[in-house]
Amino acid sequence: MTLHQSLAGLVVGTVFAFGACHASAQTVPPPAGVLNLDASASLDVPQDVVHVTLSYEQQADDPATLAGALNERTEKVLLAAKRQSGVTAQTGALSVYPSTDRDGHISGWRGRSEVRLDSHDFAAVSKLAGSLSSQMQISNVTFSLSPESRDAAQKKLSGEAIAEFRQKAADASAAFGFGGFTIREVSVSAGESSPPRPMMMARMSAQGAPKMADVPLEAGDSTVTVHVNGSVQMTH
Repeated sequence: MTLHQSLAGLVVGTVFAFGACHASAQTVPPPAGVLNLDASASLDVPQDVVHVTLSYEQQADDPATLAGALNERTEKVLLAAKRQSGVTAQTGALSVYPSTDRDGHISGWRGRSEVRLDSHDFAAVSKLAGSLSSQMQISNVTFSLSPESRDAAQKKLSGEAIAEFRQKAADASAAFGFGGFTIREVSVSAGESSPPRPMMMARMSAQGAPKMADVPLEAGDSTVTVHVNGSVQMTH
């Protein structure tokens, strides 16, 4: 037998062997007694952070003068807001844009600046926003769940969702006549939802506006949910 014939026979034998293994792998039946399950647990948690947006609008003949006036007003409000303990103040959006006449020519400039207030202390923010209303008007109020409250809720719900998953697996295994189960794979995820309920305030110039009384703030709830998905192998 020549070397060429030996190599040819080896190649053919390898191909047949691979084909036999591949066919054998294709005929392996899927594992029996496997259940795909899911479970979840939810909790309504009171929103404990308030976000108040203050805004100031002005117009001028040139953009440089307008930008200077907006920055001056913003800095003044920020300085006053940062004196209030328990409230975080930061600058928001600032925009300057032209006003045009009916012929499309620039007739002036308009601008808007914002300051955002964030706090756990609703009463402090309410009082502060009211005291600043002669300089900046309230344009928007929203509420959210703090990371601490969210994490605490997820920790509690994770235990409940996992316990429900295991109970479902035990009940289903018993119903199918098995004595128990082992977990094949599992994943745990969490989410949060809340109905949109922003308090939109009317836009108006703060120039010459009187101070407002304390703004009533009432938050809603956020729904925190933990999902558990996976599969189990039922055992005798």
